[in-house]
Amino acid sequence: MKGLQIAPLLLVTSLFSPLAISDDLTKETLRAQQVAQQHNVVRESGFVADEQALQAKLDALKAQQQRLETETTTLSETFTDNEQKLSALEENLRLETGSLGEVFGVVRQATKELSLARENRPATIDDAALNDAIEKIENAKALPSLATLTSLWTGIENELAKSGEIAEITVNTRNAQGVLSETPAVRLGNIALVNEAGYLAWHSANQQATQFSTMPEDGVNLATIEKAKVGDFVLFDPTFGVLLDQLSLTPTLKDRFEQGGIVGKVITAILIIGLGIALVRGLILVKTRISMSNQMKRPEQPGENPLGRVLNVYHSEPDRTLDTLELRLMETILDEQQGFEKGLSMLKLLAALAPMLGLLGTVTGMIETFQVITQYGNGDPTVMAGGISMALVTTVMGLITAMPLLLAHNLLSTQADTMRGILEKVGVSLVAEQSEKADSVKVRKSVA
Repeated sequence: MKGLQIAPLLLVTSLFSPLAISDDLTKETLRAQQVAQQHNVVRESGFVADEQALQAKLDALKAQQQRLETETTTLSETFTDNEQKLSALEENLRLETGSLGEVFGVVRQATKELSLARENRPATIDDAALNDAIEKIENAKALPSLATLTSLWTGIENELAKSGEIAEITVNTRNAQGVLSETPAVRLGNIALVNEAGYLAWHSANQQATQFSTMPEDGVNLATIEKAKVGDFVLFDPTFGVLLDQLSLTPTLKDRFEQGGIVGKVITAILIIGLGIALVRGLILVKTRISMSNQMKRPEQPGENPLGRVLNVYHSEPDRTLDTLELRLMETILDEQQGFEKGLSMLKLLAALAPMLGLLGTVTGMIETFQVITQYGNGDPTVMAGGISMALVTTVMGLITAMPLLLAHNLLSTQADTMRGILEKVGVSLVAEQSEKADSVKVRKSVA
């Protein structure tokens, strides 16, 4: 019974539940529509506010554009008026200045020439006023002022006065090691600048002085200037340092020797060896000539010298035949002659070898020069200087070596020939004396 009662209740509940669910969905949809409408209203109000703000900015920019266009128009009109006024003023200036423009051109040209003439001159030291005046006139776009022209004229007068003065000054000096220091110096007019080491080269661009690397033998310094008297002659460089620069570039004997390379060193060794041989042989021959001269004063006492040995051959066996004596004397003279000519053949060989080595150095230097030309071209002569130096220096060294060696060989050969002639003359006289003795013996025998 109870089961039958519950069944209708379940049936009724199942019929009304879809209606309740549909009502809830409708209410939720309505609420979502209301929220969306409120959100859209807020967004629309934001869009309207942004549009109003952008419209305000646009209006402000248009107003600014209008104002700028107005200002541009005004400035353009003002610029046109100014150009017309400037043209009128320039024409008025041209008419009023007249020939002053040509005068200014002459002044500027003269100022440029003055600037070039004053470059690196000692008189420009501590002359800032004239330098400023020259710079203003050179860079001027219009007529210079009267004060500038007056400063130029006054500066030129002061510089002319300084050109005739000997003044003690202090300059920033760079020595041979490249060290800068303030050193005392003496300015000799507008000609030279001298410190305790010698001449200085003045560079007006950086207001510094540089010590010349090489000084002439008769150059001056602070000590010689202090000792100099009125009327004394002093050595100057009239080219303002050009000749002194060339003097520093002049190679020394050591530089020439280095330029000769290996061939030059060999030639120098040949010269030393040859001169040594010539000196030793010359001393020996002189000593021998002196001993022979002394021997000629006492022929009856043969000594240890070539002439004594020849005389000893005669006195050792006075009874030998004439032919035997002649052969013995000839043998002794030939032996002594070899002693006289000892070393002369080597000296002659060295004298002939020196110019050949010089020619070898010349050929080697030219080969090196051509190799450099092949690699780098011939546009820069300094690149080829090494080969050219070897080519020229070795030739000179070879000739310089050959000439004294040939002269020494000639002198020694003449001396040897002279002493050989003395021995031959003595030998002939001894043979003649022996022959006279033999003839006198035959005469006595025939008389007996």
